[in-house]
Amino acid sequence: MKIAITSKGDALESQVDPRFGRAPYVLIVDSESNEFEPLNNLENVNRLKGAGIHAATMISEKGAEVLMTGYCGPNAITTLNAAKIKVILEVGGTVKDALESFREGNLSFSDAPNVDGHWT
Repeated sequence: MKIAITSKGDALESQVDPRFGRAPYVLIVDSESNEFEPLNNLENVNRLKGAGIHAATMISEKGAEVLMTGYCGPNAITTLNAAKIKVILEVGGTVKDALESFREGNLSFSDAPNVDGHWT
């Protein structure tokens, strides 16, 4: 399964970035092999509008089935739901820690935003 995790860096040891649309990186991780592809999301960091929608499209095109992040606004949630990407919110720690929590079944899915749009 491919899992997208917002990140402050391009490695599994990087901290999870709580901002979905404006995180500098999104790591696409294969949950079985731990192989990953860091996606540079810097184009969206300074986007005036639609950062979450563009990030959702980007991870959908990479085949992500799950998104793990801190906060996600209403437009991004709508786009993720339409792409059939399950969302786990309020994730923290390192990307590696988040993956371990996912594997242990300690996280739950959400289909509602946990922040108003344009959170920076």
